[in-house]
Amino acid sequence: MAKDSSFDVVSQVDMQEVDNAFQQATREISQRYDLKDSGATIALSKSDKLVTVNAPADFVARQIIDLFGSKLIKRGIDLAAVKWDAPQAASGGTVRVLGHIVEGIDQPTAKKINKDIKDTKAKVKVTIEADKLRVTSPSKDALQQVIQFLRDQDYGQPLQFTNYR
Repeated sequence: MAKDSSFDVVSQVDMQEVDNAFQQATREISQRYDLKDSGATIALSKSDKLVTVNAPADFVARQIIDLFGSKLIKRGIDLAAVKWDAPQAASGGTVRVLGHIVEGIDQPTAKKINKDIKDTKAKVKVTIEADKLRVTSPSKDALQQVIQFLRDQDYGQPLQFTNYR
């Protein structure tokens, strides 16, 4: 009997690329004429996977978020990998916006993905393992169909397919 084929569904973000995008955004904020003297800042905490934008107004904060997003796209990182909170009032009449970098698939999302795969009636077996899902099947065609199905869905975070064997 042939061995089953499998692949993993993961959600990973290359933090080095996020740091590079952050460095580029910081440089552009210090050089752009409309942001240079505004007092706006952007900070990255790699360990907490948190991006903090401080700006004098909500409009300026949105400009910085768009600027950072464009740098992320150029570095091949999906914008869904950063979840932005609503703007909060900070000291001195400024605005603070927090962006959380999403890594790993949480349990509710993993269960939803599992249920959606089962609803396709594909002949595959799905196993939830911590922050990833393993999909196995004797048929590589069934695995390809599941990958295509998952690419067409939106789970609020980027999904990658690794360890295809």
